[in-house]
Amino acid sequence: MTFWNTDIEKRFFTEAMKNFASPEQLFYKLTDGYFAYVPKGKSAEGQALQSRNSLIGQYTEKWSKDFFQPIAESLGLFAVNSVVCPELGLTTQSDADLAFCITNECLQKAENIKLLFEIKMSIVNNYKFENDQVNFVGDYKTHKGNPSILRSDSMLKAIGKSINIRVSGTESTKIPIIILGNSPITKNYSKKVDFLKKAGIIQSFISLYPNPTNDFIKNTDGKGFQTFNEYQDLTNFITEVINSDMNFFSSMLPRRKLGQIITVSAKEKNNVSKAEKFLSLINE
Repeated sequence: MTFWNTDIEKRFFTEAMKNFASPEQLFYKLTDGYFAYVPKGKSAEGQALQSRNSLIGQYTEKWSKDFFQPIAESLGLFAVNSVVCPELGLTTQSDADLAFCITNECLQKAENIKLLFEIKMSIVNNYKFENDQVNFVGDYKTHKGNPSILRSDSMLKAIGKSINIRVSGTESTKIPIIILGNSPITKNYSKKVDFLKKAGIIQSFISLYPNPTNDFIKNTDGKGFQTFNEYQDLTNFITEVINSDMNFFSSMLPRRKLGQIITVSAKEKNNVSKAEKFLSLINE
């Protein structure tokens, strides 16, 4: 499978203009031409391009489904877009962008969902449209935009949605959550994503764009953010996440109460039983 690259981004523009969108919906119309982003040093000339957002959202969700389908199939699962599950707080207005499920349906029971993806991908590089051609201009460091998970609001929305799923009920504690991007993250979020992984809110932020520029954060120390460039490595990671039989737990208890729970749990006959007892008591 081919990871995200400039050819995929060009294909978005060419297919969109061929089928349903005008250049004005996809590019900033500046004095010296049509640009995907406003180049650094240039003015946006009063424009705020919003019409592209939903189009690229649909494109990246479909692309991600196709990209992950072989991994899902290897696990005996289906990759499904727009998954709705009221038990997890996933509604038609706020569904799961992509999920690995036991059945190939959008409306799912929580018990049939094995992995949730929140997709925060976008056009990363800058392009100029001229003479009916989409030409590469420069990487994300050459324009004024903040694509994908370089945007603070994208990070905050992804984190907020993950927390909402985590606190929605008992079934949500067993489902891993991965945030998909196609850009690096900023240094400001390096420690935050590692904490979120360690706390169990998410299992990782992942970039599917191996070489967006020359110098960028590829992985954080705690692997809360990872960049993959080999499909087999990604397959191994996803397989391990699904097969790990993890369980999220979170509480704030007095030390005396916590000690009592640990003492009672320790009397169980094996590690799995001890864990199950601990989780049942801490959630009472």
